Amino acid sequence: MKNRIIPTVLLCFVLLNSMTSCSSMPEKAQPVRQFDVNRYLGTWYEIARFDYYFEKDLDNAIAQYSLNPDGTVNVVNSGYNFKKNKWVSANGTAKFRGDKNIAALKVSFFGPFYAGYNVVALQDFKYALVAGKNLDYLWILSREKTIPDNVKQHFITEAKEIGYDTSKLIWVKQDKKSPFDK
Repeated sequence: MKNRIIPTVLLCFVLLNSMTSCSSMPEKAQPVRQFDVNRYLGTWYEIARFDYYFEKDLDNAIAQYSLNPDGTVNVVNSGYNFKKNKWVSANGTAKFRGDKNIAALKVSFFGPFYAGYNVVALQDFKYALVAGKNLDYLWILSREKTIPDNVKQHFITEAKEIGYDTSKLIWVKQDKKSPFDK
């Protein structure tokens, strides 16, 4: 009986993932076109996000992107867990879902399970609005630890137009130097 449970559970995960991965972006969201992954690589500071369990209790969160030899993107997300008083990080891989000039990717931190990562607004490769697979995932990123108010307001307006409840945004404290920051 034990031997039959593991394949059944694995099959359920695969089926669930395949059903949920069909929707890789909110319905009203559009990924940035004429996207240049090489200009997107490097360090991004998380300015705001929706709270979810992967980043629970994190401030000083950053994302670092580099190109792998096979053309996929290496992802290192890190931050300071202020409840546990320690730095944490997670490594993942992102792949384009189609054309590499369109900022519609999928990212995985857990083996074969991918989630949508969609750059839906981008200003001079300095500020980015990133939508997840649905209206539960949203990030505002910056190359600096702050963001100009006009860019912030523009991104909030765009997020609302997509359907996000922007009152749920958590504004991330950026007051420490990360040991993961290169």
